[in-house]
Amino acid sequence: MDTSLLLENISNPALLFFFLGLIAVRLKSDLEIPGTSSKFISLYLLLAIGFKGGQELSHADINAEIIWSLLFGLFAAIIVPFYTFFLLKRKYSIQNAGAIAATYGSVSAVTFVTTVSFLELQGLEYGGHMVAVMAIMEAPAIIVGVLLMTIYNSEPKNKEAMKQPLKHAITNGSVILIMGSLVIGYLANDSQAEGIRPFTTDLFKGFLAVFLLDMGISSGRKLQDFLKKGWSSLLFAIIIPIVNGTIMAIASGLITDVEGNRLLLAILAASASYIAVPAAMKIAAPEANSSLYLPMALGITFPLNITIGMPLYLTIIQSV
Repeated sequence: MDTSLLLENISNPALLFFFLGLIAVRLKSDLEIPGTSSKFISLYLLLAIGFKGGQELSHADINAEIIWSLLFGLFAAIIVPFYTFFLLKRKYSIQNAGAIAATYGSVSAVTFVTTVSFLELQGLEYGGHMVAVMAIMEAPAIIVGVLLMTIYNSEPKNKEAMKQPLKHAITNGSVILIMGSLVIGYLANDSQAEGIRPFTTDLFKGFLAVFLLDMGISSGRKLQDFLKKGWSSLLFAIIIPIVNGTIMAIASGLITDVEGNRLLLAILAASASYIAVPAAMKIAAPEANSSLYLPMALGITFPLNITIGMPLYLTIIQSV
């Protein structure tokens, strides 16, 4: 891996704010971003990236690369929870195995947004259709996780409890917002988009820095609880994302030569959901231990991807 690329990523101001949040937790500081502000910023980031992606997509011709990218993302969102479930159920309960598998099959919008910022820092282009790829990858993994839990769970009552969580996965607020913003960005012409460009572009990195500060605080708190639970979950949260991201970084070369698109596909395959999946699992698998799969995604995999993952996958992409 290119050491200079790693150092440049770690010295990114937005990422340094993430580390500041971690340090604040270790120092037992009372630093905290109000919950309402954090929610607003997360909504803003999804809106901005969706709108910008729609604008990019409106200037692109629908071609084989876009279609294959969507299919690649959909395939990853199905196969990752499937194979990880069978690895996990050897050690965990069916509910925990299904919840963790769904977590790692689904995606993190914040990791995606951070990677977009990383690409802009590197001066690398990416297609607006990648926002659609991200959105289409969120729900299938939840569906697969619920199906596997239903098939392997011996309790009949859980086999009947599928419609509500599946509906939640499809109508999740982050999915609706990102896809809605994508469509709005696609429909808006250049002059209309110019009117809100300062909001969707100029303010983006500042809001991202504040949000990563909040993520650092949340990750630090979850990580402390998680480290008490053993090494197997820690190793899974490190190894599986790297394996998934590396495979996608290499395989994506079959459908596109655009380095930015390949990196986004890799980081999506490597990311883990800590918003949509926990919300769905409260309904689908209330017996699953949220203090297990949530810290794995937020406390381990998220920091791993935005510090080591992005430069690692980019190095692989540029080398293969």
